[in-house]
Amino acid sequence: MRSEIILAGGCFWGVQEAFDNINGVLETEVGYIGGAQKNPTYEEVCSDTTGHAEAVRIQYDSDIISLCELLDIFFMIHDPTTLNKQGLDIGSQYRSAIFYQTPEERKIIRSKIKELTCYFINPILTEVKKGKIFWPAETYHQKHFKERKNRSCHQTELNKEHFLQRKLTPEQYWVMRGKGTEPPFSGDYIYTTDKGIYCCAACGQKLFHSDSKFRSGCGWPSFDEALPGSVVIRKDFSHFMIRDEVLCSRCGSHLGHLFTDGPTETSKRYCINSAALIFHKN
Repeated sequence: MRSEIILAGGCFWGVQEAFDNINGVLETEVGYIGGAQKNPTYEEVCSDTTGHAEAVRIQYDSDIISLCELLDIFFMIHDPTTLNKQGLDIGSQYRSAIFYQTPEERKIIRSKIKELTCYFINPILTEVKKGKIFWPAETYHQKHFKERKNRSCHQTELNKEHFLQRKLTPEQYWVMRGKGTEPPFSGDYIYTTDKGIYCCAACGQKLFHSDSKFRSGCGWPSFDEALPGSVVIRKDFSHFMIRDEVLCSRCGSHLGHLFTDGPTETSKRYCINSAALIFHKN
């Protein structure tokens, strides 16, 4: 089902970039919301006199990605504990805010903020308000980093690392962000046979269904197929080998490696660290 949420978390260029290409996100658009002035310009919003925030309107398929998962990404890529400030950008236009449409959405947002409070040293200051008129920004602001290839928002990446350092255990962070490998036969999910979904321990994205899991004897959980769009494969030349590294498509975290010696018709063996997974039993 097509749904919408509007998020403000500092400069809208970086926020839009973070949500573009997320599996389940259908469309993003940067603009202004939260103030009284009609049809504001970028220069007017930057004057910090309009009451508007730089924001991103996100259209998403709620059958693929939930509002909770979108909020996980949102709080991962910006600092919600600073008032009217993100990095070097200062002013109310850079405030942290979420604009919802329904009471159900408001309940989900409040619950998510309560859940994530423990991952931040200071209180979360994110505004939660009923969405008003969203004014699309000028054309030259849309897809700013995509139009300027080989550029990205350093601040959103820095915020993500700080968030994951607090959320993940030292072992998880070493495996997922440091590309480490847990010792064989040491992981929690090697012998798990329950029905359910294996998700990314960093961002919560669904990665593997239990039906694709098999016992390979290699010392790590093995799967013969990933859920559509959940992982990306990249060449890994470390340790004097050439391997196919498996990364979470949403947060870019290291999961393990892919081999083509699997026993099923796919011939695939996704060799995944238990530390990179969270299992949700059906």
